[in-house]
Formats: sequence, C-alpha cells, structure tokens
Amino acid sequence: MIPALFALFGLPMDTVFSTQGIMVLLLMAYGGALWMFLSSAPKVYTIMVSDLEIARQFYEGDLELATADVPLQYYYNYEQTLGVTAIDPLYMTPSTFARAADRPAVPDGLWYQLKKNVQVHVIAGASLGDRNNQRHVCFDRECLEQVLLRVQMRGIRHKIRQEQPLNFLVKDWSNRTLELAESVR
Repeated sequence: MIPALFALFGLPMDTVFSTQGIMVLLLMAYGGALWMFLSSAPKVYTIMVSDLEIARQFYEGDLELATADVPLQYYYNYEQTLGVTAIDPLYMTPSTFARAADRPAVPDGLWYQLKKNVQVHVIAGASLGDRNNQRHVCFDRECLEQVLLRVQMRGIRHKIRQEQPLNFLVKDWSNRTLELAESVR
C-alpha cells in the first residue's frame, strides 16, 4: 500500500526513505499537527475592567457566562514569543530568575465562554468612567456586540450611548452602572 502511494507521486523509494526524505515527511507531519492545534484554538477577546470582583459578579451572575479553561496557547511564557530567551543567562541577575519563579503558571484574570469557540479574558487595568462608573474597555467591536446581545437577551437595563465606537451603559442587578466601551486603536 505505502509503495503504491509514493509511486502515485512519482517518487522512487530510495528518495522517500533517504535522510532528506524522512526530514521532509517529519516536517510535513509537524506542520499538519501545528495547523490542527492552531485551527482548534478558541478565539480570545480581552476586556479590561476597573474592578475584577464586580466584573466577576456581572459576567457570572448577570450575564450567566460559563467559566472557561485557559486555552493552551496562554500557558506559555510571553517572553519566549518576544525573543527574550535569546539573552545569555550569564548576564542575567538572580532576581530575574526569582521573578520568573514567582509568576503564576496561568495568566491572571477571569476566563468566560462567550460562544462555542470564543472566549473572553477579563483583566484589571481600566480606569473608572464618568461618575465613577465601572468601566469595561475592549478593542474588539465584535466582542462588545456579543456582550450587548447577551445583555439584551437577559433583559438587563441598558442604554446605547454611541454606535461608533460602540459605547453603552448597563445597570446590573446590584444597581451599579457599568460602562462598556470600544476603544479604537
């Protein structure tokens, strides 16, 4: 069966089983596995909030979003993707290694399942809005549209302040006003 498959592509058997042929086959298998991993990874939107606990109450309580597992691509150190690992360890101070050891294995924040293959990562860092409203800021309009749709489906009081960029107010069940705003780049 296998020789017939290679004969179909017109490759002689000694070429396929040479060192170069085996390396090409391994690279093709690795590329296929990587493609499958990346295509199955969920799309992740990030929302920056002014208070994580109030955000937890809103997303879990009012919107009834299910908590989600942290996607695999978020388990790896961000420094590795930035090329910082190319620094020679001899030039690093011991405090550099101590900071790396103190970091949690999973990124901070809250993780929620928004749709089937779409997650929301809620992190702290936004400032308070007008009149000290809790502010939720997002760079992706599609994410805020999905949250607004969820607010409307749940019958939560809201007011759209602006369409472009999207900005709306929500009155949660604890009678707090939350401002959800799209931040344009």
